[in-house]
Amino acid sequence: MPERDCWSRRELLSAAAAAFAAAATARRSPAATTGFRIGACDWTLGKRSDPGSFELAARIGLDGVQVDLVVPGKGMPLLDPDTQQLFLAASRKHGVQIASLAIGELNRVPYKSDPRAEEWVSQSIDVSRALGTRVVLLAFFGDGDLQNDPKGIDAVVERLRRVAPKAEKAGVTFGFESWLSANQLLEILERVGSPALQVYYDVANAHKQGYDIYSEIRRLGKQICEFHAKDYDDLYGKGSINFPEVRKAMDDIGYRGWIHMEGVKMPLGVEESCRYDLEYLRTIFPR
Repeated sequence: MPERDCWSRRELLSAAAAAFAAAATARRSPAATTGFRIGACDWTLGKRSDPGSFELAARIGLDGVQVDLVVPGKGMPLLDPDTQQLFLAASRKHGVQIASLAIGELNRVPYKSDPRAEEWVSQSIDVSRALGTRVVLLAFFGDGDLQNDPKGIDAVVERLRRVAPKAEKAGVTFGFESWLSANQLLEILERVGSPALQVYYDVANAHKQGYDIYSEIRRLGKQICEFHAKDYDDLYGKGSINFPEVRKAMDDIGYRGWIHMEGVKMPLGVEESCRYDLEYLRTIFPR
């Protein structure tokens, strides 16, 4: 009788261990795993190309900041090693990562036609390495828009082909953000033919164009390097973007990584609106 009681305890322990292992496996499955990091664009925080963005990001509770590289009329200040150290020190002090970089000025100085833009894109690789980042957003809006511009697309493809080997060697990815559809973006990626080029997906921009953003995310899949969270209509969760459906699409493609808030509606002021949006996003995209 004592022997049988001992064996029962072993069985129970074994069953408990098996259940624990199964639960752990379920937690690690793509649909259940956490691992999202939420940052904000420094221009959304009102501190474009400013190391002060990290102090504000820390107050809000953000994990990182996406830093804009080019200052109108001043070029790329972050090429300077001393300026790089200011940003790195601010990041360390406030415990907020330099998550990725962006060249928003390409909206006014088009990559498709301006030599300055081509130089900035090449130089951004050097800055990215110095700051320990891996993604540089390239913007194609405004004067840089590529819609209905096949010659502009041809020029962009040619320039990206020239700079891609340098990016590949440095381990840097260019995130292509534009008004173009998923199919058009995939065609550009195929023409450039480099793993250094991926898509930077902005859910609100795509929605504004009338695209089915949830299908597009699934269509682009592993070609998406990072996301912008944005809603043109209201604070997150109150507008037109169904973020729980965005999460489902991310789960389907196995995406875990950075989501950067690019605020448009700030009815509570910058800091409080960002805090509201962050708290909402955390319920859907946990750390």
